[in-house]
Amino acid sequence: MSQQSTTPRSPQPHSASGAWAAGGTMFAAVLLLVDGVLGVIKGISGIAQDEVYTRLGSYVFKFNVQAWGWIHLLLGVVLLVVGVGLLKGAGWARVMGVALASINVIFDFMWLPYTPLWALVSIAISLFVIWALCTDSSRTSTRTA
Repeated sequence: MSQQSTTPRSPQPHSASGAWAAGGTMFAAVLLLVDGVLGVIKGISGIAQDEVYTRLGSYVFKFNVQAWGWIHLLLGVVLLVVGVGLLKGAGWARVMGVALASINVIFDFMWLPYTPLWALVSIAISLFVIWALCTDSSRTSTRTA
């Protein structure tokens, strides 16, 4: 029989930004779920009646509100799926969360003439989601046995 010497490992020190990012990942998942639900609601409103949203001034990107409704509806459903994946800890959901939050920033920028204040709020939420998912290294750290 051989004896193995085990030395206690000191806990890894976590920086303040690492703790924020780890907690931020859970919050990012919830925000993706909320943004997904709101996207579905925006989409249904745009599809159901073209007069729900009014355009403010002239803008370069001219789309039919019903077309935007379908875009927001589909993106909202996908955001819901990715949010659930993040809550379950799926690795693919982190990558998809960053990609879809980036796409959401672009779409919300193009949606500015219809709902300027909410588009800016949604852009800020998406940027937080991107930051939280990119800075949390706690799930990608390698563990040695």
